[in-house]
Amino acid sequence: MPLPESTWLRVTTQLDCLSTLLAGAESTALERKPSPDKWSARENLAHLARYQHVFMERLERIRTERDPQIPRYLAEHDPQWKSWAPRPSSELLEDLRTQRSELVRHIREWTDSDLAKTGIHSRLGRLTAIEWLEFFLLHEAHHLLAIFQRARESNSVT
Repeated sequence: MPLPESTWLRVTTQLDCLSTLLAGAESTALERKPSPDKWSARENLAHLARYQHVFMERLERIRTERDPQIPRYLAEHDPQWKSWAPRPSSELLEDLRTQRSELVRHIREWTDSDLAKTGIHSRLGRLTAIEWLEFFLLHEAHHLLAIFQRARESNSVT
């Protein structure tokens, strides 16, 4: 099962939009929350950076284990989240770039049979590695939209 070209392009380029999304955003805008229970732009960046590490671990399990059970990821239940949430944007952006290069290198090494291997998501059921990549990219895109919105919301939002 070969990796679709559109999936590969998104894996290799989706984070390129960050410079546009964050262009001109002041640090105060990156910290602003639309409500106390919603993440700021910087916290969304932290989530993307942390989740990219988690996703790499999940992909490795899919490649090396037979149908591993993979629970839904919730930052609030991740013991490492508290150390990721306060990191500065510059550090998070650097980590995102570094880890994405690792993810690309990792995927480039996978064979078609590796891409056809499956892992079982607690809510979505059995997914191939390709479907896991699509899920990852859609999840990431959702948070990229939130980053764009938070960075541009008016100063009246607290």
